[in-house]
Amino acid sequence: MIETLFLLIAGLLGGAVNSLAGGGSFIVFPALLFVGIPPVIANASNTYAALPGYASGAAGYWHAMAPYKDRLVLYGVMSAVFGYIGAELLLVVSDELFDLVVPWLMAFAVLLFVFGNQINGFVAARSGGGRGMKVLGSVLLMAFLAGVCIYGGFFNAGLGILLLAFLATAGMRDIHAMNGLKLYVSSIVALVAVARFALSGSIDWYHGSIALVGVTIGGYLAAKNAHRIPTQWIRMAVIVYGVIMTGYFFWGAYLA
Repeated sequence: MIETLFLLIAGLLGGAVNSLAGGGSFIVFPALLFVGIPPVIANASNTYAALPGYASGAAGYWHAMAPYKDRLVLYGVMSAVFGYIGAELLLVVSDELFDLVVPWLMAFAVLLFVFGNQINGFVAARSGGGRGMKVLGSVLLMAFLAGVCIYGGFFNAGLGILLLAFLATAGMRDIHAMNGLKLYVSSIVALVAVARFALSGSIDWYHGSIALVGVTIGGYLAAKNAHRIPTQWIRMAVIVYGVIMTGYFFWGAYLA
């Protein structure tokens, strides 16, 4: 009962944070570990818990994506293929090795979260509207997307920021369309990864579903009340929490 309540609260907080500032995986993934779920299964279950939020968000931005519908098929295929590769990579990693990798992934994700605006601004300033494909070349650009999707299939945290950087590189400027495409790609990556994890028995359906319910409710309630809470406060809280969790994982993996 205590575990159930703990995961429900973690899901509520994670969903709320996702709606207000992003970074909900920093809450849900460690919570799944704390209740005793092995690292690889906890990571897979976290992706499962995040999937409905991605899908509902993409649906909400569908009108904003309309001018870019010519990209949906290509981005969708890339997301499915390379998201699957990322999920497959996770499944060949042992819990012991993943324990050693997690602190570095968390640190990378936290840095992406902290400097995401600067990264996206830097990329956008160097990829003129509509010229990103010409400057970098379509092959290099698709390689960028492939790498991002592999990362997302392997480890979910920080995926949104990497996708925004990719979309800026591709020459996009409309933030609403970018958020929509970000969620669209994230949905497909997560869907393919969850399907692969399910086939291998790598999802803890009970604990993951509790987190999923919390994430869904928390995201909805936060979206309805977003005007009441300064986003900057939420961002600072997520950063502090993310740094603490990263330090905790480094201590457990290398110093304990």
